[in-house]
Amino acid sequence: GQVLWTNGDCVFLDFEGEPARSLAERREKHSPIKDVAGMIRSFSYAAHAALFAWTQSRPDDFSRLEPWARVWAHFAGQAFLECWKDAVGHAAFVPKDPAAFGLLLRAFLLEKACYEIHYEINNRPEWVRIPLTGILDVAEDTGLS
Repeated sequence: GQVLWTNGDCVFLDFEGEPARSLAERREKHSPIKDVAGMIRSFSYAAHAALFAWTQSRPDDFSRLEPWARVWAHFAGQAFLECWKDAVGHAAFVPKDPAAFGLLLRAFLLEKACYEIHYEINNRPEWVRIPLTGILDVAEDTGLS
């Protein structure tokens, strides 16, 4: 119910996209690897949202639990990426060179985290640490490729 087939192509419907981007930007076609990066960033948000909720009444636990949230997000992202690669196989949109794929994925992860910084500063400043952590992970090259 969320896919429209048109002229031999498919369009996915009912996705919010990035609210700070224009509708025209959100409707543009882009690399599926950009969506993979968005999903990987979502694992970081899921881990930190749970962490924020847990530590709201236990603030002293944050520094002890935050590394575990990052570990969970990393391994959830890695598992997702491995399954995605298995599912798409040798599709034409996947770079054959693993180094090129890794570089492209890291570029999309960085782009998404930079967008998130802007969004969080304007909407939830207390959450800006999530995309900042994502940028540090990309800078440290945490092994997603």
